[in-house]
Amino acid sequence: MSFELSSRDYVAYLKKTAKHICDSGDYISSLDAATGDGDHWINMNMGLQALVEKGDRLAELPIDACLREIGMTYMSVVGGSSGVLYGGAYIAAAKSVKGMKTVDAEALGAMLMAMAQDMIARGKSQPGYKTMIDAIYPAAVRYQQELEKGTPEAELLRLVKQAALDGAESTRDMPAVRGRASYQLDKGVGHLDPGAVSMSYQLSDLCDYILENLM
Repeated sequence: MSFELSSRDYVAYLKKTAKHICDSGDYISSLDAATGDGDHWINMNMGLQALVEKGDRLAELPIDACLREIGMTYMSVVGGSSGVLYGGAYIAAAKSVKGMKTVDAEALGAMLMAMAQDMIARGKSQPGYKTMIDAIYPAAVRYQQELEKGTPEAELLRLVKQAALDGAESTRDMPAVRGRASYQLDKGVGHLDPGAVSMSYQLSDLCDYILENLM
């Protein structure tokens, strides 16, 4: 049976990943100190905590309105490029599920691809540029590939989670093309991208939430 992800489920997932990001503050900040300006974790944590505070109201909205409100919150609360990129991605996700009451396996794949493509377009970036895209894009592509092959949903989610984590790990050997690290002499080579790491945590938490609660 296909899972169905409701707004209430999405809020429960947000609470799970907000705690994960919050608890990872020292680690993510240390990554950012090596390659960026040190504010990525602060911005992401601020955005996720704002969403947790809005959780009761978000849970009552249709799924497309819930995702749109998440996007607007990111844009209004989170500074720097992360606010714009996450905000735009969630608004794109909302459009991909317009009119739906819940999100099934196929719709979640469309959501993830819409988010990845919006981040690519809005950030004028590509996979391989050492950004958060290096976690979400391979996860979205793997999702579509496994969906087309008819992979059972539990296995699909495990593979997508691994693709996100592997994507973040792959940034270690990449020279940065975007962001503060691109101005460094070594282009950040040898360091993980903090945006890719935080994105991989959120994607893995989403897969885990569905596996643990909806299947």
